[in-house]
Amino acid sequence: MQGNLNEIDIRSILQLIELGQRTGQLLVEAGFHKQDHLNLDETIRHRHSKNHRKQSWFVFFINGQIIYCQAGDSNLSRIDDYLRHYRVETGIDQKHNTSLATQNVPEYGYLWTLLERNIISPKIAHSIIQRLVQETLFDLLSLHQGSFIFRQGAALAPQLTSLEIAPLVARITKQVQEWKRLYPQIQSPEQLPVLVDTVELRSSLPEATVNKLQHWADGKTSLRQLARYLNRDLLTIAKAIYPYVVQGWLQLVDAATNHSQTLIPELGEENHRPRIVCIDDTTTICEAVESILKLHGYEAIALTQPLEALGLVFQLRPDLILCDIAMPELDGYEICSMLRHSTAFRLVPIIMLTGKDGFIDRVRARMVGATDYLTKPFDDSELLMLVEKYVNYKSFMGTPKK
Repeated sequence: MQGNLNEIDIRSILQLIELGQRTGQLLVEAGFHKQDHLNLDETIRHRHSKNHRKQSWFVFFINGQIIYCQAGDSNLSRIDDYLRHYRVETGIDQKHNTSLATQNVPEYGYLWTLLERNIISPKIAHSIIQRLVQETLFDLLSLHQGSFIFRQGAALAPQLTSLEIAPLVARITKQVQEWKRLYPQIQSPEQLPVLVDTVELRSSLPEATVNKLQHWADGKTSLRQLARYLNRDLLTIAKAIYPYVVQGWLQLVDAATNHSQTLIPELGEENHRPRIVCIDDTTTICEAVESILKLHGYEAIALTQPLEALGLVFQLRPDLILCDIAMPELDGYEICSMLRHSTAFRLVPIIMLTGKDGFIDRVRARMVGATDYLTKPFDDSELLMLVEKYVNYKSFMGTPKK
């Protein structure tokens, strides 16, 4: 059994495996198209570098029940993340611990090595397996594009436990639906929480809560890692921090963005130029805005992906935002409204860009908190006049360049 997820969804695939009481393994890879050919053995043997590897998952079954789930990159740190909750130090060289499992499932071998050496109890191992299965199914049930192949065969051995599919799928499907309600404030399990307003936190929350947030929201620990460390499901963690994200006290950044922070210009106390961010899915508009503003001494940064832009502006901390209204996935009204709910952006000028010159659009823009409105197409002088109206350039560094 194999195919594409635009033809059959993960839930249906799991139901077929359960109804057929199948034994074997399922491989799912994200982002494949119809012309892509998925080969299980080649995928197991060959892994690309992290920047080029497609995300993948393995699910192992016996008689229509799940034995184990493994992330395709075979990253043994997942188990160590859970062991941190139990304060277990393994002292094992992870490269040489797969004697009890097939060579294709190093995680499972690692877990059994810990059991065999009495480093963890069967109860802890069972709990870790349950958590790993749940987090894998959460990813799979959130997936809409990709390819899969199920191959019948001998069961993964030795076997510690088996889990019924139907109740797991029902519970996690509900979690995925609730997770979507937290969007776009919370977008991915791999996002990193970072504290941005400790003053407001200390004035609004108990000291113990603030200390916990300071400990975990270090910009290095993802939501998923946090769920593992605390032995909680991902949705519980996301719901707990959601109010702080909405208030603007806590910020979520993408791991890739956080690891490449040097690419984002830092604002120093000296020679601080006004920073203008332009959010527009039309590349030509972004290039024009950047060119005009840079020529007159402003620091201009163009963002063409609205969903990514929403997270980046918290890191960029612009002095003014230019935002297109008509964009796919997330329009300018939604972006403006979300930013206004954050204390960090309540006073930042937000100018809406649109190709329409209608009264209703102006009213809607004002209702969501827009500062002003600029109709496309616009010329250099119109853009500069509006930017200078809301950014006091002289207070930054003196007379603008000509």
